[in-house]
Amino acid sequence: MTTPAAPYYVKAGAFGTRFNALFGKLARLGISLAGTAEMSVRGRTSGRMQRIPVNPYTDRGAQYLVSARGHSQWVRNMRAAGGGELRVGRKVRAFTAVELTDPAEKAVVLRGYLVKWGWEVDRFFRGVTARSSEEELRAAAADHPVFRLTVTG
Repeated sequence: MTTPAAPYYVKAGAFGTRFNALFGKLARLGISLAGTAEMSVRGRTSGRMQRIPVNPYTDRGAQYLVSARGHSQWVRNMRAAGGGELRVGRKVRAFTAVELTDPAEKAVVLRGYLVKWGWEVDRFFRGVTARSSEEELRAAAADHPVFRLTVTG
C-alpha cells in the first residue's frame, strides 16, 4: 500500500523568513513594493491572527491571492477562516475568500499572476512560467491554491 504524497509546499528558509518579515513591516508602514500587502488571517489552531506579506493579483475587477509556495500554513488557515484582512499602512480591507477549484479557471489566474509576479515567484513553479502552455498551467494548478477575495470592509 502506498501513502499519498504530501501536498506541494516550499517552506521558507532563514533568508526567506527575514525577507518576508521585511516586506511585512514595509507594508505595515505603508510602503507597498509592486503592490505587496500584509495579510492577516486567523490561525486555525491558535485562534490568533497570523500575518504574512502577500502579492495580491487583480484581473478584470476581481482580486486574488495565489500561494506560490503551495499548500502553506496561511493557505490552511484561510481554508479554515474563510477570510482575513489586507493591510498597507493605515488602509485595512477586510475580505472573505473563496478557493478556486476549477483547474481551467485557476490556470487563467496563474498566467496573469506569473506575468505580474513571476520575477519573484517563478522558482516555486518548477519550470512553469507565464509563457507555459495551458496544459502546463492546469497541471501546476493543483500545487498552487488560488483564492478569490471579496472586500467586506
